[in-house]
Amino acid sequence: MNRNKNINTIGLLLLGVAFTLGSCGDNESEDNVPATYEFLRNGESTVSFSGQTTRILMAEELATALLDFDKSATDLQEMFANEDATGGDVSPFVNESLNSETKSIRSKVAASRDLFSTNATGSAAIKTQMDQWIAAQVSDVFPNENELAEIGKAGQIADGSSTRYINGKGLEYNQAVTKTLIGALMTDQILNNYLSPAVLDEGTNIEDNNVSKVVEGKTYTNMEHKWDEAYGYLFGKSSSVANPLADLGADNYLNKYLARVENDADFSGIAQEIYDAFKSGRAAIVSEDYNTRDKQADIIKEKISDVIGIRAVYYLQQGKKGIEAGNLGTAFHDLSEGFGFIYSLRFTRDAGSDSSKFSDDEIESFISQLLEGDGFWDVTPATLDGISESIAAKFNFTVAQAAE
Repeated sequence: MNRNKNINTIGLLLLGVAFTLGSCGDNESEDNVPATYEFLRNGESTVSFSGQTTRILMAEELATALLDFDKSATDLQEMFANEDATGGDVSPFVNESLNSETKSIRSKVAASRDLFSTNATGSAAIKTQMDQWIAAQVSDVFPNENELAEIGKAGQIADGSSTRYINGKGLEYNQAVTKTLIGALMTDQILNNYLSPAVLDEGTNIEDNNVSKVVEGKTYTNMEHKWDEAYGYLFGKSSSVANPLADLGADNYLNKYLARVENDADFSGIAQEIYDAFKSGRAAIVSEDYNTRDKQADIIKEKISDVIGIRAVYYLQQGKKGIEAGNLGTAFHDLSEGFGFIYSLRFTRDAGSDSSKFSDDEIESFISQLLEGDGFWDVTPATLDGISESIAAKFNFTVAQAAE
C-alpha cells in the first residue's frame, strides 16, 4: 500500500510539473507582447519584410499603368512579370529601385504552400486569367478610349465626374486585375503561405528558433522572418513598421480595404484585432510558444478573410443600388470591384482547416451569373442579392451589415 501511495504521489507531482511547464509558454508569450510591433535582438531590430514592400510598390505602379493609354500589352505584362517574354531582364517601372529587383508580382500570384503546392494547374490557370485581363485592357479597351461604351462594345462610361473604361459586358479590366491581386497575392501569401505551419516549421526552423539561431548575416531566425513577411503584405507600405494603424490605408491594396472595413461601424475594431494577433503571434515565436502562435495565426486568417468577404458583398450591393437608380457607370464600377473581390474569395481561409472558404466551382458560378448574357448591362438586383447571400452565409456577418 505504501509503495502504491508513493507511486501515486510521484505521479501527481510529475503531472503538476508538466502542467506548470506546459502553461509557462503561454503565460510567457502573453507577458512578452510589446505595445507595438517592435522586436529586438542584441539591441537591433529583427523585423524585416522588404520583399513584400517591393511587390506592393510594383502592384501600385501596375494599377496606374493599366489606365495609361500609351502603354502596350508588352509594357503591362513586363510590369506584371518583371521580365520579358523570354525571361530576360527588363526595366518597366518608373521607380528605378524597382527595376533593380529580381522579384515580381506574377511569381507570387496563387503561389502559396497550402493551396497551390500540389495544385500547379490551378495556379497556372489563375496567372493565365490575369495575363488575359491585362492583354484585353490593351486590345479591347484602349482602342475605344474616346468611344462611348454600349452593350457588346468596349469604351468609356460616365460615373459622376469620373470616366470609367469598360469592356462590352461592362467590366473594368483594371479593377478585375487590381482587386484580384488583393486575394491572389496579398491574402494568399499571408494566410496560406507565411502563416502556414508548413512554412513556419519547415526544415530546422523550430530547432533553430528554440536556440535563437539567426539566418546567416541577419538578426532574425527564419521563423521570425516568415511571420514578418506575412505582416509585410498587409503593413509593408505603412510609414511606421511598429505602429501601422496610425496611417491605415497606406497602400491601394489590402491595407486600403482593411481601412474601409474598419471605418464601417459594424466592423470597427477589426484592424486592432488583426494587429494585436500579429504582435501576439510574433511574441509567441520569441517565447517558443507555438500553440499560441498558431492560435494567433487563426485569428488573422479569420479576420482577413472577413475583409475580403465584406468588400465582395459591399460592392455587389452598391452595384445593385446603382442599377436601381439608373446610374450605370457607377453601378458598373462597383460591380467591377466586386468582381475582383469575388475572385479573391478563392484565397480566403477557414481557420483551422486546410482549405479555402470557397471552391473553384463556387467562384465560377458567381462569375458566370454576373457575366452571362450581356453581363453588367442586364444583371438583375435579384441575382446580386442571391450572390451576396451565398457569400455572407460563409461568414459571421449579414448582407445588411456589409452593404453600408
